[in-house]
Amino acid sequence: MTSNARSNIAVKTVDRGFGALFRYETSKVVQISSIKVSVIYRLIQLLIIAYVIGWVVVYKKGYQDFDDVVSGVTTKVKGVQYTNLTGTSIGARIWDVADYVVPPQENNAFFITTNAVVTRDQTQGACDEDPSVAPCFSDADCPAGKPQMLGNGVNTGRCVPSSQAPNKTSCEILAWCPVEVDQLPAGGTMFPEAVNFTVLIKDSIEFPLFGVKRRNVLDYYNSSQLQNCVYNPDTDMYCPVFRIGDILKLAGIDNFTKIATVGGVVSITVNWDCNLDWDASYCNPTYRFRRLDDENTKIAKGWNFRYANYYRINDTDHRTLIKAYGLRFVVYVTGRAGRFNVIPLTMNLGSGLALLGIATVLCDMIVLYLHHKKVIYRGAKYETLEDDDAYRLMNEEDDGLLSETSQDARQRVRASAQALDPPGGNYGAIE
Repeated sequence: MTSNARSNIAVKTVDRGFGALFRYETSKVVQISSIKVSVIYRLIQLLIIAYVIGWVVVYKKGYQDFDDVVSGVTTKVKGVQYTNLTGTSIGARIWDVADYVVPPQENNAFFITTNAVVTRDQTQGACDEDPSVAPCFSDADCPAGKPQMLGNGVNTGRCVPSSQAPNKTSCEILAWCPVEVDQLPAGGTMFPEAVNFTVLIKDSIEFPLFGVKRRNVLDYYNSSQLQNCVYNPDTDMYCPVFRIGDILKLAGIDNFTKIATVGGVVSITVNWDCNLDWDASYCNPTYRFRRLDDENTKIAKGWNFRYANYYRINDTDHRTLIKAYGLRFVVYVTGRAGRFNVIPLTMNLGSGLALLGIATVLCDMIVLYLHHKKVIYRGAKYETLEDDDAYRLMNEEDDGLLSETSQDARQRVRASAQALDPPGGNYGAIE
């Protein structure tokens, strides 16, 4: 058996054992002269080019480098409210910023009190608990030392008449007395004038990648203009002073009394989208407003919390407990800036060129699987060449070369022999 025969047997064995693992595929270019397919091919290419140039490069500014905004926000509320709730623990009182803005400063937020339950002159001692929290029928219902986790203090072990509701009894507790009567004043909000309060929002931002810093208090405002301007999206869209009623209306809240009675949460979004290919003075903010809490919820509606003001009289600690209902405004700062850079432009164009290959793939699917001449096109595109065919062709070529080489060698030997053979010699007989 020749070496070529042994090689052929080995190749056949490997091919039977591993199949497609030892098959190699390469591309074959076939030109198809079809008007319909060619039109589809060019339309797909046109759509891809329009997408890359129109959407990626122009609309999405694929020619720019981008940086996200870094921000710091402070707020300052202005307004005064007078209340005259005679017959209650509040009474007649002036409320200014120090009273109704609690706490005085928050990170990217501020709170305005619009309603309150006030319990004045509390001191530590023993008093009856709220009967809705700790009702009782005997002292056994009030084990001494047990804290009222949903109430205000710790049981003394006694069941006593309730001072809040006649003909009811409740557990006596050690607490700040008298305990709070959790009932809002009649008539809705205590602060109807809060709708006219104003807030100054100062936002300082930076785009670190480009070294650009901006403020929402624009340079052309002077002190007088800043005191008298009020934000209006139609007439003064860059004024940083906002009227509370306007904020609520822009957030889709038309009934101020309803939200002010139990409180709510509203977001103020300051958005900085800047094209720094233009001068930085064109980089200015826009504002959006939205209510965050659900006004239709059944329980735990609105926004409220408790805080206390402490003082001391005759060596005795006193406090005024306030359960504050109101509007919490959360300020979000978003945005980014872009500036021309050749690197993202090159990358986006390169990606677009790569997408052009989709046109070829889609048209291949049409002509190979959907076209009525798909069998002909498939036969022209795919051609299978087995190893046996390759070896046979290679051996035929080798045999032809050897035969040509042998003939050339014989001719050279014959020529050399004739040149060296003396008359009557035997060299001329070599074949």
